Amino acid sequence: MVRPLPAGASRSVAIGLAWLALAILPPSPGAAAPRALPPGQAPPDRRLEPLKDLDGYFPFSPPASIGEWSRRAEQVRLQMRVALGLWPWPSRTPLHAVVHGRIDRPDYSVEKVYFESVPGFYVTGSLYRPRGPAGPFPAVLSPHGHWTNGRFLDSGRDAVRREIVQGAERFEEGGRSPLQSRCVQLARMGCIVFHYDMIGYADSVQISQAIAHGFKEQRPEMIGIDRWGLFSPQAESHLQSVMGLQTWNSIRALDFLLELPEVDPRRIGVTGASGGGTQTFILGAIDPRPQAIFPAVMVSTAMQGGCTCENCSLLRIDTGNVEFAALFAPKPLGMTAANDWTREMPAKGFIELQQLYKMLGAPDRVKLTPLLHFGHNYNYVSRAAMYSWFNRHLGLNRPEPIVEEDYPRLNREELTVWDAAHPAPKGGPEFERQLLRWLADDAARQLDPARRDPAAAGQWIAPAADVVFGRTLESAGRIEWQPVQSSEWTLESSGGGSLQILEETGLLHNRTHEEALPGIRLEPESGASRTVLWLSQKGKAGLYADAESPSAAARWPAPIRRLLASGCAVVGVDLLYQGEFLTNGVPLERAPKVKNPRAAAAYTHGYNPSLFARRTHDVLSVLQAVRQLQERPVMIVALDESSRWAAAAFAQAGPQIARAALDTRGFRFQKIQSIDDVDLLPGGAKYGDLPGWLALGIQRAPADAARPRLWLAGEPAAAPEWRPLRQSAGGGPVQFFDGPDAQIEAVAVDWILE
Repeated sequence: MVRPLPAGASRSVAIGLAWLALAILPPSPGAAAPRALPPGQAPPDRRLEPLKDLDGYFPFSPPASIGEWSRRAEQVRLQMRVALGLWPWPSRTPLHAVVHGRIDRPDYSVEKVYFESVPGFYVTGSLYRPRGPAGPFPAVLSPHGHWTNGRFLDSGRDAVRREIVQGAERFEEGGRSPLQSRCVQLARMGCIVFHYDMIGYADSVQISQAIAHGFKEQRPEMIGIDRWGLFSPQAESHLQSVMGLQTWNSIRALDFLLELPEVDPRRIGVTGASGGGTQTFILGAIDPRPQAIFPAVMVSTAMQGGCTCENCSLLRIDTGNVEFAALFAPKPLGMTAANDWTREMPAKGFIELQQLYKMLGAPDRVKLTPLLHFGHNYNYVSRAAMYSWFNRHLGLNRPEPIVEEDYPRLNREELTVWDAAHPAPKGGPEFERQLLRWLADDAARQLDPARRDPAAAGQWIAPAADVVFGRTLESAGRIEWQPVQSSEWTLESSGGGSLQILEETGLLHNRTHEEALPGIRLEPESGASRTVLWLSQKGKAGLYADAESPSAAARWPAPIRRLLASGCAVVGVDLLYQGEFLTNGVPLERAPKVKNPRAAAAYTHGYNPSLFARRTHDVLSVLQAVRQLQERPVMIVALDESSRWAAAAFAQAGPQIARAALDTRGFRFQKIQSIDDVDLLPGGAKYGDLPGWLALGIQRAPADAARPRLWLAGEPAAAPEWRPLRQSAGGGPVQFFDGPDAQIEAVAVDWILE
């Protein structure tokens, strides 16, 4: 880092005046770790503001050009797939679909369906078919949302009468199940409809509704390195969630529909309301097969979905539901709004969607029907808007207006897919563990080649890393160094000579992301040939000896003095919630989280980067500062808990780091036991855990460029998990240390200076 700021870039006159006296006076005895800010004052960093939650504001800004939108859409789709645990896709195993129990009506039929989305995990539902002329027929996928009993919904005589009086329903019989109503009417219009259960509803019994949608407290018995359940730290580390499972069930439900010979694959629609609306636009965003969708009362810049089945870590960081719906453009997107969180959609969200569709040359393919006099619903009036939309865009060619007619509603006994000949499968905690283990092993099998082959790593692991860590060196931003105070020290050498050391304290400003890090730069006044970033659990205080002393010989510990004497500049920094970030001086024991009574990490990490990711961002900011402001090789030394953040930064910036000496102490994301752990990283274990990320840092180097070199303590070199790294490194750039702990610092510095 350099001393002057660019012209006009002074951050704070107040800070400068406060520290002017310290800048011109000799250093006082006992100033072991100089401060960049007055005691009690926190850095001007926007990350100290309250965390965002699902009730925040999620605007969508239309892009300026088609090319810009194409790039943004690709980025958001990647983020969605990684967050949902669908990068790579799980293996498409045989569905083994069973269709039975046909019920005939004059103009449609209903059948019972179940199939396996992954081995042993069943999707259940009702298949409605039109009767009459042979196909091919358009098909509509119908997720139901959070209505009581889901597919078995019967709102009762009194409730439907109240709705009839309000104009929300027309018929006392059919209106008792608005979910069946839309399936029957679409079948009468000539569509094959698959109405399937959300996990935990109706016949989907293997994971309970209480777990999938009502999860509140962590289950200690479902936390484990090898055997874990949903919402556990291990599930988060593998990006396994109810939302991801439901999305995969929706994708496999499309597979089921498209395996039916009478379905026209060019005319596929999806519609649902509330939580079913969430499933509708999520599926439309990441699966290219639907040709028209109608998510009702869910697309909004306000509340993004309150259920655990609508939230997963990483999903809505810097994006939201309106942008997810926009990913369907320019294909036909119809929506409704009601007197709920969608009430402002006509003024906030829909206008921007119209601008996008107009830019893409399809202004008539997006429509919002605001029915703000109704509460949250998928009532007759809203369904009528959907019928007209699909009539037009699925080529049904029915005369309009389309008027829904009554029908004989089916009860639970008539709808259930399970009976004596088709017994319900086993579920419960052990099934849940086995399901998540299968998904983790399936992903590992697919990703295994990428851990050895740089080309495959670039295709799968590198894009995932950009989402998991949330920042790259290229996107680190514009960095400025603001000096606050400086001192000069004389460092005596053992040979009788001396070396003048500049000690400069200041703030490292990331102007792009509005972040600020207190930092210290130590540099020989004769000049430096390289920069060493010395990371520590103590922050920049890790550069200083524990004992306070006015002497340079005792001010810095021996490894720092040796680096300085060898012509290295040494940089220390307070990462987020280290050092000067802690105005009360108390180290952070638990990661910050949003106020939500349910102990699911997604409510925090679905909207905000984890503390681990943010500390990785800080390391990248320092690396970017060195790259932007100096022409020097940069090296990293991290010999305590900070080594895990250094490893993450190495994964993202490996080619820009000449050497990294790390004592990992055997850390693995898979071993974390609490969702409040300061080092919880959603996705941290899925792509090879710590060894996988370090291998990626080496693999990122171009074939014709010098590869970064690694020195590792705290790891057994012969362990199988390090084999891919040794192979990717060609046997040269990685060195393992297996000596006594007391020698780690000295040997690490020897290697840095080698």
